[in-house]
Amino acid sequence: MCTVTFLPLSDSDFILTSSRDEQPDRKTFFPKEYTEENVRLIFPKDEFAGGTWIGMSEKQRLACLLNGAFEKHSRKESYRMSRGIVVKNILKAEDLETYVENFDFHDIEPFTLIIVDWSAERKAYELVWDEETKYFSKLKDTPRIWSSATLYTEDMKEDRRTWFADWLKNNPEFTQKSILDFHHRKDLGEKGTTIFMYRPYVETVSITSVIKKENEVSMLYEDVIREEKEEVFLK
Repeated sequence: MCTVTFLPLSDSDFILTSSRDEQPDRKTFFPKEYTEENVRLIFPKDEFAGGTWIGMSEKQRLACLLNGAFEKHSRKESYRMSRGIVVKNILKAEDLETYVENFDFHDIEPFTLIIVDWSAERKAYELVWDEETKYFSKLKDTPRIWSSATLYTEDMKEDRRTWFADWLKNNPEFTQKSILDFHHRKDLGEKGTTIFMYRPYVETVSITSVIKKENEVSMLYEDVIREEKEEVFLK
């Protein structure tokens, strides 16, 4: 996984949308509210590992995972912690920057994590772990697209950045519907590299979109295999 887009709507509002590119038989539970360590979380749960690739919490924080760092890596047989557990830890942390600074990421598979925190002013961050070094930075308040290094070469990523730039030119006013339409595009490039992608053994299996508008935050989850949708609100 996967493809992620971030659209700032105002100084405080945003839309973040994630396409999960995964094995179609990997079972996932629809998003719902969980309480862990006295913190309310909302996320779709991976049945195999118990973690998630995207979630939000009462800490007024969103985290979204992409597998891999800057380039494709060689997987080890095992790691001490699932990356999906790291997502939940980030959502539960009392102070985001302190947690990232102090957490020991050794023996965790490489990942890229997009984090949006609106507990005070809205800030967006990128956290990349390449198995040796942690890269943590605040993002500029501009639209952005990410593509997982485990599935897409640098040339493929550049094609997708171009498609996203074209979409931005044609959509000066951002809406959840319009960015979801972009994530459903099957006609850009080849079927293995387009936004709604398909390859043998891996394909786009779900699309999750989180929108914050004023005091309302919701997660819209679509299982594109079963053609089922569900929307959950952060209370």
